[in-house]
Amino acid sequence: MYKYPTSKLNKMATYCLTVARLQLALGQGARRMHVSAAFSAKAKVSMSRFETTSYVNYEKLQSNIDIVRKRLNRPLTLSEKIVYGHLDDPHNQDIDRGRTYLRLRPDRVAMQDATAQMAMLQFISSGLPRVAVPSTIHCDHLIEAATGGPEDLAKAKDVNLEVYNFLASAGAKYGVGFWKPGSGIIHQIILENYAYPGVLLIGTDSHTPNGGGLGSICIGVGGADAVDVMAGIPWELKCPNVIGVKLTGSLSGWTSPKDVILKVAGILTVKGGTGAIVEYHGPGVDSISCTGMATICNMGAEIGATTSVFPYNHRMKTYLEKTGRGDIAALSDEFSHLLVPDEGCVYDQVIELNLDELKPHINGPFTPDLCHPVSEIGAVAKKNDWPLEVKVGLIGSCTNSSYEDMGRAASLAKQALDKGLKCKAQFTVTPGSEQIRATIERDGYSKILEDVGGVVLANACGPCIGQWDRRDVKKGEKNTIVTSFNRNFTARNDANPATHAFVTSPEIVVAMAIAGTLDFDPETDYLTSASGEKFMLEPPCGDELPARDFDPGQDTYQQPPPDGSSLRVDVNPQSNRLQLLEPFDRWNGGDLEDLQVLIKVKGKCTTDHISAAGPWLKFRGHLDNISNNMLIGAVNIDNDGINSIKNQLTGELGGVPDVARHYKANGLSWVVVGDDNYGEGSSREHAALEPRHLGGLAIIVKSFARIHETNLKKQGMLPLTFSSPDDYDKIRPDSKISIKGLKGFTPGTPLTAVVKHRDGSTDSLQLNHTFNETQIEWFQAGSALNRMKAMQ
Repeated sequence: MYKYPTSKLNKMATYCLTVARLQLALGQGARRMHVSAAFSAKAKVSMSRFETTSYVNYEKLQSNIDIVRKRLNRPLTLSEKIVYGHLDDPHNQDIDRGRTYLRLRPDRVAMQDATAQMAMLQFISSGLPRVAVPSTIHCDHLIEAATGGPEDLAKAKDVNLEVYNFLASAGAKYGVGFWKPGSGIIHQIILENYAYPGVLLIGTDSHTPNGGGLGSICIGVGGADAVDVMAGIPWELKCPNVIGVKLTGSLSGWTSPKDVILKVAGILTVKGGTGAIVEYHGPGVDSISCTGMATICNMGAEIGATTSVFPYNHRMKTYLEKTGRGDIAALSDEFSHLLVPDEGCVYDQVIELNLDELKPHINGPFTPDLCHPVSEIGAVAKKNDWPLEVKVGLIGSCTNSSYEDMGRAASLAKQALDKGLKCKAQFTVTPGSEQIRATIERDGYSKILEDVGGVVLANACGPCIGQWDRRDVKKGEKNTIVTSFNRNFTARNDANPATHAFVTSPEIVVAMAIAGTLDFDPETDYLTSASGEKFMLEPPCGDELPARDFDPGQDTYQQPPPDGSSLRVDVNPQSNRLQLLEPFDRWNGGDLEDLQVLIKVKGKCTTDHISAAGPWLKFRGHLDNISNNMLIGAVNIDNDGINSIKNQLTGELGGVPDVARHYKANGLSWVVVGDDNYGEGSSREHAALEPRHLGGLAIIVKSFARIHETNLKKQGMLPLTFSSPDDYDKIRPDSKISIKGLKGFTPGTPLTAVVKHRDGSTDSLQLNHTFNETQIEWFQAGSALNRMKAMQ
């Protein structure tokens, strides 16, 4: 019923080999071969296991899909096709959305430099000689925004020299490509070079789903998951539900792709996508550019989605051709039936958006799902006493730094300049990649944005992740910033909890930066020119892609040698930036008795609260040092204090990491109690490693965010949830908890918590878990890495 012609499948290997030979014959350099369609990379180094998995084998994808479709006897969604098409054992895999765990074979791994440090340290600990799948490291997180691009980059190279050398040398030794500082943000580099329709890619950053704009299934994970894949072990993922978002109409005027995800975030909230892939479809898709689709998928991380994806179309084909991958575009056309949903496929939930009716939106402050039409934000801000003056407007980041984004922003800046105006607010511009930076500089966009008052920052994450040396306000001073970023948790951008951060499109950021106020609606409000004339900004416009080819800029890629076995990777024992890992202790075989409640967390607790970024990023390769930031942003329900808890052994108040260290030194293991959606936000596994390192054994909450729950399991922790959410109220900050039932620990069987209070009373609570048999083995071994080493 769902069979397709197979005559063209056998053309693929010949086609790939022909493309590769042509490229070599034409003398295209190592970089072009690297960034070109990874299809040709197979032929370039034939018979190498490392490279032979560097592309989606459409014949294998077709075969797996046919097997699964026959078993399930139903049409498949696009995300099901790509995910099930990468099953390790499609004949026997138990497939049940939202219930079973899938064993998958991803095509590629990507790591940003902050998480790559711990991932590579874990890979080194595994004892394996070389990665089993194509993998890359991207230097984007450690560059602090302060003065401007060149100056900030030079400083970062000096300050982070030890870390960069470690990552470069580890990459060379173990076969991992290395994108040097200044290359750009990991997700933009992936979109330009590695994402393509049908690929399954995992990345150690929560916004890896950006690649869904190019028809890819790209999923954010912790470093331990990346190590599994790099080690050639099947990767586990709970079989995702599928949320369909049907788009009708078309984008126009001031409405942008960002408004789609801002609206969806308002509908689903920060946890509404948990355990699901969001799959966009419908006639409205074709009105969105490829990079616009990437923007939508990128911010899908803020609704807790496993990932998001769009079906293959002509916008993707054009982008592939413009980024030097015409060979992949041709193959994607040929196998397009694999890259779109089957007719009649069924979604677990469907949301419909009419793009003709969608208006510009702005979300915030303090959470990315607090959704407002731009036309209403002024009134809402006044009602809530949010500062109206926009202190800084910031555009760029991995979410909105495409050529189209910059062109549309520049079109507004040019209108203001023509009327003699500059931005009233401070204004920064973050190019997403060296290719974008070089191209917008060549085409004049950079100059326009600078002339209107903008400072062009380095090709890096910068203020979006808190790498911002902000000096225009004091800490604690109430103020408003407007960004085109994806995340706006308390103190995330500038370490100031009083900063009200709003996320919106680059176009709205520019308009508000020019006006200098949050209550400016460019669709209805006027500006005053330097001559006193009232005028309105015309809707933004900009080319989807450059009329000329992209300018690649400087070559910032380091290809790993064919054999790095003779190379050394040194870690100085006295370093405060890097530290070799010691294995965690195995489970002792019994129940966990009398765990002290370290902190009972009140309200939202993101990975930013658990393991802050910003100035702490420099310690991401040193577990003991980075552990000094554990839970320092969480609110203690006992006193509403931040980083202030009672040491139950001494009776004194102390910082959370300090008390945890004191408990560990005195042989007292502990537990954290938390609220809903605990661990939302970043993929950073440090938020799981730090509690484990400082003596924690379990985290008990109302509900978890997906990545954080998995990260905790990987490190031998017990992530558990209250069977009844009201049981959260039964635990007191000074309680001790025993976790019973571990000798019979099995999938689907709840555990029991016996809670002892200081007054002698007790409560018995049922705790649920999502462990499968393999994950229980991780717990018993002390960590997934311990189990991997034991299996060698």
